[in-house]
Amino acid sequence: MIKSRQLPKHLACLSLAAVFASNLAMSSATAQVTTQSSFGSSVTFTCNDSEATIRAKNGPRVVRGTTSIYIGYQQVSSINKDPRIIRFDNGVRTWCRSDYETTNDDGTGYGLLWDGGNVLYGVFTSTGTQTGNDFRRYSNGRWMPTYGSGGGAKVAIIARIDPTNGNVSYATFLSGRKTSDGTSNSLSVLGLSWNSTNTTLTVLADSWAFPRRPNKTSMSCTGSSPFKYVAVFTGDLITMSGAAAIGCN
Repeated sequence: MIKSRQLPKHLACLSLAAVFASNLAMSSATAQVTTQSSFGSSVTFTCNDSEATIRAKNGPRVVRGTTSIYIGYQQVSSINKDPRIIRFDNGVRTWCRSDYETTNDDGTGYGLLWDGGNVLYGVFTSTGTQTGNDFRRYSNGRWMPTYGSGGGAKVAIIARIDPTNGNVSYATFLSGRKTSDGTSNSLSVLGLSWNSTNTTLTVLADSWAFPRRPNKTSMSCTGSSPFKYVAVFTGDLITMSGAAAIGCN
């Protein structure tokens, strides 16, 4: 378990890096296939685009054999983006999902983790709660079921996805939290690692003031944002079992 704690900055950097690297190594050693994680700038595509067109954009993707899964967004209006995720097998579209979030929230997808089998996680953005269908219908009963109070700050959504059809099994929101008024603050996921032995998901992120503890309260931090942050979730995203951030306790 990772516990909330404060360390000297150089030791904290090594500690967080070691924890994340250890989880990556363990996920490879304990799985029959290598777990892939891909994060980067979100790119735009539609469900009608060819794989060659989408691949040329150099956005996040994970690959196993002749199967590739891509994540991004579609610009659905001049002021609105909606997330997209698509799977190709042998260059032929198997499925594409455009229904995860169809509100006026400016949502994108920018990260994937896949073990080549049935473990697939996608990472998405949210800038606030809007009327209509969004990730809240997948996050009921999970660690953080809503965006929280406020709006405008870009927070993360982590979703467990069925790689055979793109269905979301469940999801959680993940954000920073301002101590001044309790509103949600920006958080950007930098990477994920999967431990198949104890079915835990480790998240490495940049959190703006202030990272959340497992009980969702704000950590106490010194220094300026963003704070390097590691959080460990049970695979079902119901519980955050531990968290740590550089300069925070």
